[in-house]
Amino acid sequence: MLEIGNEAPQFYLRDQDGNEHDLEAYRGRWVVLFFYPKDDTSGCTKEACSFRDHHADLRGLDAVVFGFSADDEKSHATFAAKYSLTYPLLVDPDKTTLEAYGAWVEKTMYGKKYLGVQRITYLIDPEGKIAHVWPKVKPEDHALEVKREIETRRRG
Repeated sequence: MLEIGNEAPQFYLRDQDGNEHDLEAYRGRWVVLFFYPKDDTSGCTKEACSFRDHHADLRGLDAVVFGFSADDEKSHATFAAKYSLTYPLLVDPDKTTLEAYGAWVEKTMYGKKYLGVQRITYLIDPEGKIAHVWPKVKPEDHALEVKREIETRRRG
């Protein structure tokens, strides 16, 4: 997991529609990166829909939102269409960005170990530094929590 004050690792990735996103292009804005385990699963859907429901408010705070999982472009496109998600879901086929942000981790289920995405969110400030980290996330309320953090930081 990255620490507050660290320089945010750069990425250049495609989203569910094939559009390319370069983190550097968003310098000067707040950037929300929320990492979630899997498209169209219960907790992930609640979290994604929470960001959808608060997306206009976040844009009004000059923030851009990106969702990340290990799913492919087709899965992201289906998930985004099914729930009318209004922000990019980034595709990281070699998991370089997931690893750089400490979101690709060893997990255990039913005594079996496997690699998967840890639910974690990073807020990147307009200078490109990690401003806040949420290592534990309550999916249904999380976007509002992120919105409040940005509002607090903008007030100074």
